[in-house]
Amino acid sequence: MALLITILPSIIILAYFILSDKFKEPKRIIIEVFILGVASTFPAAYLNTGINNFFSSGEVINDALLTGFFAGGFVEETLKYLILYYIVLRKKEFNEPMDGIVYGVVVSLGFATEENFSYVYQIASAYNIPSIDMAIARSYSAVPMHGLNGCVMGFYFGLYAFKGQKKYLGYALLIPILFHGSYNFLIGIGTSYHYLILVILLFMSFGLHKKLKLLQIEKIKENEKKLV
Repeated sequence: MALLITILPSIIILAYFILSDKFKEPKRIIIEVFILGVASTFPAAYLNTGINNFFSSGEVINDALLTGFFAGGFVEETLKYLILYYIVLRKKEFNEPMDGIVYGVVVSLGFATEENFSYVYQIASAYNIPSIDMAIARSYSAVPMHGLNGCVMGFYFGLYAFKGQKKYLGYALLIPILFHGSYNFLIGIGTSYHYLILVILLFMSFGLHKKLKLLQIEKIKENEKKLV
């Protein structure tokens, strides 16, 4: 049951965004990007640990800022972003703005799925928390946070690719870092207000997704010319 709950949230969110795409992406590319998301957790763990070990002071606000905006938000969202920029952008299959959302969600949930295994089967054990309790808690918190951040990142990344305006490239990285950092920071200081961040992120991501879905309705073919 713990295993099912560990992977089910990612499957549900992935299915929603992939199946809602009018022009479906090739399965092999979806799998490749998902695996890259999984692989990105390894450098993230190394960098996060290094940042925390070097800069942690034991003071609540300092350490919450570290795990929020540096060891969490900046490191993890930057790694996902680099996969989109250096690998996905060059795929010929990435041929319309909606693909940015699809691949953004896929890479983010690849990361979230592997991270979830670590929390459910390693971190939970270290803190004497039942694995199933950890899996349930993260199913409606951290996993959706990663997936929805991927939607926001992918939306702006898609606009950058097909409008050619560098401001969207900045938004694609900065906004997810702010959401992720704020979410982790609020957890770090011991409040429950991180759920408010999740609600705001939910409405924003679905609003951006709906905007591109409406544009897709008018299309017969998905091909658009990349400007970058």
